[in-house]
Amino acid sequence: MSPRPDVSEERKNQILEAAIAVFARLGFQRARMDDIADEVGLSKGALYLYYKSKDAIIAALLKYLFTQEFRRLQRLIEADDETSVSERLLTLIHQFASTMEWMASLMPIAFEFYAIAGRDKEVRQFLRGYFKEYRSELAHLIQRGIESGELREVDAEAAAITLAAIYEGLALLYFVDQESFQWAKQAEMSVHFLLEGLQRKQLPGRPLWSLLQ
Repeated sequence: MSPRPDVSEERKNQILEAAIAVFARLGFQRARMDDIADEVGLSKGALYLYYKSKDAIIAALLKYLFTQEFRRLQRLIEADDETSVSERLLTLIHQFASTMEWMASLMPIAFEFYAIAGRDKEVRQFLRGYFKEYRSELAHLIQRGIESGELREVDAEAAAITLAAIYEGLALLYFVDQESFQWAKQAEMSVHFLLEGLQRKQLPGRPLWSLLQ
């Protein structure tokens, strides 16, 4: 007999999808547990069996999204092709741009996640672990560029922290000024400036600037 599906996990995912719809429609502050329960077709009591509070739902939702981004970075790094490190980093920016467009209506929730981290040890530990692993993967990619001669000798971990700071800082700017702030364009320019400082030599036949076209 094939194993029975984990109904609990399936229901949790349905609740998270319902929460996304409710938060996008009502905003984080106005949304209530009752609204999420109605959206997913559960009683409020049944909803509390899965998530004890709105904070718990937001934490689960953001953990899911962070995990997806981390897996995307891993796939990019592990891709077995001849793509340069510079091109991979710029590809990552393009992927982030798509995510930012999708996350536009959920940005207040994303930053609420950081507020929750300030009062919830488990969420804070998750964030600490996530960014540690993310920086480690970026540092691994940068170190690969150093060893191949594409990038000059630098502290790969420090460069990875700088990249992570660019992503997070630009996300904050985008959150407070979406109308006049073009995240994708500014992110590409910021990474380009960093790569100009890291690059040992131009890629054969392709100026670095051409990668942004």
